[in-house]
Amino acid sequence: MLEGKAVIEDTDMPLKMQARALASASRALDLLKEFDKMYGGGWQCVVGTNFSCFITHFKGTFIYFVLGTLNFLIFNPTHSFSC
Repeated sequence: MLEGKAVIEDTDMPLKMQARALASASRALDLLKEFDKMYGGGWQCVVGTNFSCFITHFKGTFIYFVLGTLNFLIFNPTHSFSC
């Protein structure tokens, strides 16, 4: 999906934290690649704690769940999917 070196557009993070963010990005990309491959493109994933969102999604493409202390929101605003 993405190749080459990441280009940081803007940050105020310390260098070590930036490096961790870039290293962790590959795991998030794996999730998106898997969903894109199985169900078509356009998937979005938000992971964190204490956040809120207002989104538009197609029926059958939305899940929000809690795993430990993290909240996960996965959805597709561009494609519908049905089993």
